[in-house]
Amino acid sequence: MPPSREPNRERVPPTPGTGLRQRLAELRGPAVPPQPLDARALAALAANPGCRRRAILDGAGVNKAVLASALGSPSAFGQSQFAFMRGNAFEARVKADGGAELLRLVHERLDAQAEPPTAGAVPDLTAVGPEGRTARTALALREATAAGGWTLLDHPLLALDVAGSPAFLEPDAVVVHPDGGWTVVEIKSFPMLDGSADAAKVGAAARQAAVYVLALEQVAERLDPPPEVRHTVLLVCPKDFSNLPTASAVDVRKQRSVTRRQLERLTRIEDIADALPEGTCFAPDLPAADLTAAVESVPATYAPECLSACELAFHCRDRSRAQGAVTSLGRSLRAELGGLTSVGDVLSAARGESGDPADPTVAALRRAARLRAEALGVAAPVVGGAESRATGPDPLAGGPSPLAGRTGREGAVCP
Repeated sequence: MPPSREPNRERVPPTPGTGLRQRLAELRGPAVPPQPLDARALAALAANPGCRRRAILDGAGVNKAVLASALGSPSAFGQSQFAFMRGNAFEARVKADGGAELLRLVHERLDAQAEPPTAGAVPDLTAVGPEGRTARTALALREATAAGGWTLLDHPLLALDVAGSPAFLEPDAVVVHPDGGWTVVEIKSFPMLDGSADAAKVGAAARQAAVYVLALEQVAERLDPPPEVRHTVLLVCPKDFSNLPTASAVDVRKQRSVTRRQLERLTRIEDIADALPEGTCFAPDLPAADLTAAVESVPATYAPECLSACELAFHCRDRSRAQGAVTSLGRSLRAELGGLTSVGDVLSAARGESGDPADPTVAALRRAARLRAEALGVAAPVVGGAESRATGPDPLAGGPSPLAGRTGREGAVCP
């Protein structure tokens, strides 16, 4: 009688990324819903790729505004309810009647050689979950490209790999041209006066649109042949002080290149998570001491620019100042000081207590200290064991910084 054979039961391999998603959920807190990572956050993350703290918090979907409040350093971020309602009303007007006005602006500003849009298609992009919406968007883009007409995708969902973790992005609109090209449309509620808008706001919109362009390029690469993702986006704003839409073409090639390079420099989220202590959790309902210890277990790279881009900026600034980090005074000053990474090292070098006199940075600091002492009529620092002729209190013991020269950010000065 042949021996009985057990059925061949092979272990089903885990779905790729399942372990990472579970680990990120544990970091966020089991009962805490994830905060979506939008294009604005990605643009800010790309502007500071060396900050591991922001990378892991954004990757885990931690609500940094809630976290900052729990740490006792609430942020000043947010949009007023009036501005939010005004923006929604303006966007609804731009997209009314099947996006006829929006398609007209795209044709007028970006593709005047094509046939004028008469009745553009607006496909339904609803699906279950972000993965389903992303797949539905990719299918709609493929069908619209093959159709060869004007198509408006209202709030499509795109996926972009960021340091090994997917980020789901939702642009205001994507337009497919008759030639198969794809254009990102950004709709903002700030006015365009006499054909121009605030440069800072336009720059922020361009950086945000560049993230959408990168995500669209990943979708296009999966098609054969890949369609053209246009690097000129359409920025739609209210005209003057009215609610009438007007538009301007914005070239985002520079912003796209910078954002892509910076995102590629990000340390993979798995590596950051593996380096954290066991049991690390950023749930906002934890005791303040435990939450602070968890946040401080991840190194941060603070700079004054973080104040306009990150909800944790006030907390990180306080820690950076307490540590005497030169970076808290500005990246440009940090670059000029070379190996002197703390304020204590800078003052010690200026006093002549440390540093190589042949180092140009050290020499400039000591010269600045001598000039300051002469201007104030106090004793110059002791350099090389020789005291100055003047007498008086140490000029570097207090008062303004001895780094005389041009003024930097937050009152910092450099030689």
